[in-house]
Amino acid sequence: MCQKQIKLNATEEVREFVKAAGKCDFDIDVFYNRIIIDAKSILGVLSMDLTRVLTVQCHGESKEFNRILQKFAVA
Repeated sequence: MCQKQIKLNATEEVREFVKAAGKCDFDIDVFYNRIIIDAKSILGVLSMDLTRVLTVQCHGESKEFNRILQKFAVA
């Protein structure tokens, strides 16, 4: 299980993130404070406060999804 901090600034970035998450055969959660959303739900991710840094928790491993996480990672 891994955790990464990401920042999604635009609807296109959310769409790219959710599409990549949907290709994974393991659970991926996005959370901020006490709110936890399934990363494969575009409406769920869009409903989050995108002005904040989000934490992604992966319950598996995928090279392609790790590339997406790196793209949106907070330094």
